[in-house]
Amino acid sequence: MASPREPRPSAKPEAVTTRVEGGSAADASLVHAAQAEVTAGIDRLFDRLLAVPSDPRGPLYEAMRHAAIGGGKRLRPLLVRAAGDLYHVDQAPALRVGAAVEAMHVYSLIHDDLPCMDDDDMRRGKPTVHKAFGEATAILAGDSLHALAFEWLVDPATHADPFVRGELVRELARAAGPAGMAGGQMMDLAAETADFDLPTVTRLQQLKTGALIAFSVEAGAVLARIPAEGRTPLRGYARDIGLAFQIADDIMDVEGDEALAGKALHKDDAAGKATFVTLMGIERAREQAALLVDQAIAHLSGFGDEAALLRAIARYVVERDR
Repeated sequence: MASPREPRPSAKPEAVTTRVEGGSAADASLVHAAQAEVTAGIDRLFDRLLAVPSDPRGPLYEAMRHAAIGGGKRLRPLLVRAAGDLYHVDQAPALRVGAAVEAMHVYSLIHDDLPCMDDDDMRRGKPTVHKAFGEATAILAGDSLHALAFEWLVDPATHADPFVRGELVRELARAAGPAGMAGGQMMDLAAETADFDLPTVTRLQQLKTGALIAFSVEAGAVLARIPAEGRTPLRGYARDIGLAFQIADDIMDVEGDEALAGKALHKDDAAGKATFVTLMGIERAREQAALLVDQAIAHLSGFGDEAALLRAIARYVVERDR
């Protein structure tokens, strides 16, 4: 795997002619419009799929709704939609896959916020689930969203082809488990008492943050029945924007506004964890994020206008303020 110190070169380096220093207003407009559409669609789906039953399970559903509906960047569902656009995938199945990956992401946030993990009080501008509903309900809400993500993927409403559904389930399980997000979280816990170097921090973030991002990008191609060997450019794109996204997060943790972020900042530094910023410095980290964006966009050189949203998202991940 490439590290931020030595970014992996694009398969077509000649396609990189200039460094991306910032997206245009058109990029921002494109991302924000798609983001608003996807967010509204995801919230409608969650509202229907997480309808509160009139029995003692009510607080569990209320806790899931508290965490899942409203707020958040919806980056992962947006990536499913954008990758699906490359192959003219219908928006309805892309939205269902987006809801599944967002449910998995929200589960991870609920559990990460628990006192036994990061012990956070605020998330997406409101109290964390364990603060609003108690620790036991928060654990069950996270467990339930984890299970529902797979239930939604295997539903024929997501895709008529059972092989496509099976591949989506397998890839999401891999991205969420010990070889992905959960493994990265274990490394993150270990980081509080260990001195991680840059390659180790890179590996941590490729698992904790990058695995679900990679699933989201590849899922759009899976929906289109693109074989694994045809997804290489998307994997390269996802790897590079995943690292760029995390570098931007680390910079935001130092320079950001908590009111805009909707969560506590400066926690990694207080915990003594190594980050891209502590290991590279702010300016070098910023330069590295820009280089990764360049590389991500270069991976899409074989596509035309249908990749416009993916290109704009690559720039967005390092320009956002939350």
